[in-house]
Amino acid sequence: MALEGLVAVHRRWNMIALLCKMWLEDDGQDIAEYAVMLALILVLVVGTIRLVGSNANNAFSAAASSLQ
Repeated sequence: MALEGLVAVHRRWNMIALLCKMWLEDDGQDIAEYAVMLALILVLVVGTIRLVGSNANNAFSAAASSLQ
């Protein structure tokens, strides 16, 4: 019975050590930061394309109507 108690304590400390190790490592944060930066860049690019596309369409339409 005492051996089972020691095994349980050993497993508990292994789990605590694993959780501490995972908490202190920051390798996974890099991926999240890159994902946030990519999403921000995509929002800026899509917004710019929509703005430029609308303005370019209006400019070409105005030029075409003035030629007629």
